Amino acid sequence: MTRATLLIFTKPPRIGLSKTRLAADTSRTTARRIAGFGHARTFRAAAASGCDVRLYVAPDAALNGTVSALWPAGIPRFSQGEGDLGARLEKAWNEAPTGPVLFIGTDAPDISPALLRQAVRLLARHDAIFGPAEDGGFWLFGMNKGPRARAPFRNVRWSGPHAMEDVWSHLPDHAQVGLLPMLMDIDRKEDWHAWSRRPGRWRPPAIHRKKLKGH
Repeated sequence: MTRATLLIFTKPPRIGLSKTRLAADTSRTTARRIAGFGHARTFRAAAASGCDVRLYVAPDAALNGTVSALWPAGIPRFSQGEGDLGARLEKAWNEAPTGPVLFIGTDAPDISPALLRQAVRLLARHDAIFGPAEDGGFWLFGMNKGPRARAPFRNVRWSGPHAMEDVWSHLPDHAQVGLLPMLMDIDRKEDWHAWSRRPGRWRPPAIHRKKLKGH
């Protein structure tokens, strides 16, 4: 059986680069800490998933050197390229080997090795799979890459409630689609508060709304 290829899309957990929407509503330091938390969880899950892992990073300056201790040195890094998210995902799809291909980010802290292994098993029985996110997007997308399979990422309304719906609509009519459990993506202060208040969660750093200058 061909091993699945797991493509992780991310930016370095650095101030000014990652979690910019969260930083705008809290602080850059808090956003960086939450980004690092998401990275750590994602890479732990990926390392135990049994997949061949590739890291797709932006900006290109992150391709070389030790950008973050949270990025394992043994994972090959690739440029996300130019254009919107759809164009960058399509680039990665075109570069991936044939067989099962999974896409994830680093924004879903409930990701786990068990969920990734479940995704691989589910994709073995379906043409495509989604891990739905509570905001209408998805924390995972997977599809089997063969000679006729085409990336379904064009003309998608990203960063909104229609992202999964749009990608699904671009799959062939005959495609068999499987669903994983729904998780929460952490993009805003409200997401972090809602996630961290659930039973059994790790206690988050304090988040305070930024004060405007002069106040």
